[in-house]
Amino acid sequence: MNRKVHLHDRPQERPIRLAVISDIHANLLALEAVIADIRTRGADATINLGDNVAGPLWPRETTECLDALGLPMVRGNHDRWLLDHDAASLSATDRFARAALTLEQRHAQHALPAFIEPAEGVLAVHGTPTDDSAFLTEEIHLDRLIPAPRQLIVQRLGAALSRQVVLCGHSHRQNLMQVPGGPLILNPGSVGCPVFADVPSSGGLELRSPHARYAILTRRGTRWSAEFLAVDYDWDQAAVRARAMGFAHWAEALVTGAVS
Repeated sequence: MNRKVHLHDRPQERPIRLAVISDIHANLLALEAVIADIRTRGADATINLGDNVAGPLWPRETTECLDALGLPMVRGNHDRWLLDHDAASLSATDRFARAALTLEQRHAQHALPAFIEPAEGVLAVHGTPTDDSAFLTEEIHLDRLIPAPRQLIVQRLGAALSRQVVLCGHSHRQNLMQVPGGPLILNPGSVGCPVFADVPSSGGLELRSPHARYAILTRRGTRWSAEFLAVDYDWDQAAVRARAMGFAHWAEALVTGAVS
């Protein structure tokens, strides 16, 4: 699953299907459910957009699972922070993950690339092409995520405006948009954390769901289409784990998809 997929412009070729996952946040149960679902859908490759292990659930086990899967991955901001920052400057969830991982595992997460090109014309990043801690298609307004204006998205794309497809995560929101004269932008949503982790109140005014989310991007001839999936898994067990680790607000988010 870690090979580069070669896409051609001949319409008679069979469709190419790329599964796209992001923002696992140490939720091993959600990751396992998503990988099992992907295997039923015949994806040619699975691309992981980062923020893998920062969360009060199963950081080490999630790392070991990803190592075994061997997926093409980019580095998320939380993956980078586990080595860039000392424990005192990290959030409580990042400190939990940092303590759970070996130094070798933290180095391995930090060493992931900031971007990859999993297929011709396709760029995969975590946030924007130049900043893993910035949104590509959203912005924060009054502690809530709202759609960013077109011109701001174009500005954030920079040189990636010439790509056919840009894959991004970070905001935990499933989204598909076509930039006029530019790329199709796909955000698969979050596998393991339904509320945006860096803005705890961002889900408080919205009804969402606790499902594990990902997307499948398909190319038929020269055109792209996308499917957004929301997968059932044992989020009650994940919430039990979060509460046992002392993170009641994570437990609430995991079973409701929101925080109060």
